[in-house]
Amino acid sequence: MKQLILVSHGSFAEGLKTSLAMFAGDKIDQVTAVGLKDGANVDDLATEFSKILEENNIDSETELIVLADIIGGSPLTTVCNVLEERGLLASSIVFGGMNLPMALNALVMKDMLPNDEFITMILTEAKNAVQEFKTDISDEEDDDI
Repeated sequence: MKQLILVSHGSFAEGLKTSLAMFAGDKIDQVTAVGLKDGANVDDLATEFSKILEENNIDSETELIVLADIIGGSPLTTVCNVLEERGLLASSIVFGGMNLPMALNALVMKDMLPNDEFITMILTEAKNAVQEFKTDISDEEDDDI
């Protein structure tokens, strides 16, 4: 089974996990959220994430999918360093720029597709989720004013 790790600055990852529970509550036990708290440093995050890995018995038998808010950000690089130290990074799939549709599809589809198809699907879903929302306001509404 694969485990989804959400990583962010602040509490974005925890909030995203809460939102995921609304859509896929039966799988929420397969999601871990960790964030670099305001006022904390990367050493604090590394300690917290190491503890999370131990508490959840995440080892080399667990495949990890890491979604982070920003590629290259200190939360993601810290989590990747911890995973590397534990020998888990090489078997992990890591994405940056997470959003709700991306996370939801990752959670639902993570055990259904081979890794290469999974990666393509997640990246496509993440890109397609970002669009301008346009409303169509008709002239009839203006006549009522």
